[in-house]
Amino acid sequence: MNRRSWLLSFAAASTLLVGACEPQPKPASEAAVPALTGAWRSDVQFRTGAFAAIKDLQFMYVFNLGGTMTESSNYDGSPPVPPAYGAWKQIGANEFEAHYEFYVTAPPKGISEITGGGGWLPTGRGSLVERITLAADGKSFQSTIRYAQLAKDGKPTEAGGEATGRAVRIGI
Repeated sequence: MNRRSWLLSFAAASTLLVGACEPQPKPASEAAVPALTGAWRSDVQFRTGAFAAIKDLQFMYVFNLGGTMTESSNYDGSPPVPPAYGAWKQIGANEFEAHYEFYVTAPPKGISEITGGGGWLPTGRGSLVERITLAADGKSFQSTIRYAQLAKDGKPTEAGGEATGRAVRIGI
């Protein structure tokens, strides 16, 4: 082996050896997961607005890795509305903010609307902004919620309100 071949072989082997010693990125399963990620159940009490009379309101959340979320309540069937969808982000140490929306429906005026192909038709959407403070142990959180109900044209209605929430993590 001539000197040039030897140097090229040595350089290639050194590069491979140095590359093997570099720290490798963790697989997604081992990467740090934001503390809010996961499933939660929350007792929610509105102090003001259209939902203030409801005393047993609960929300179920899933905060997904990547910042999307889904929320559903024990009242989604009354009147029928779909779950809420939205986004969340960390805004400080153990502090998070979520913004999620759902479609609002109106009751049919009579049985003829249902039999005629109508029913619980959309009348706008609900928009919620929730500020979340995660407990130090990561197993519960407290929150404040601002709710705005928007008509089909996007203008706010009088049905908005403010609430507090107390959530626990759902786990196995």
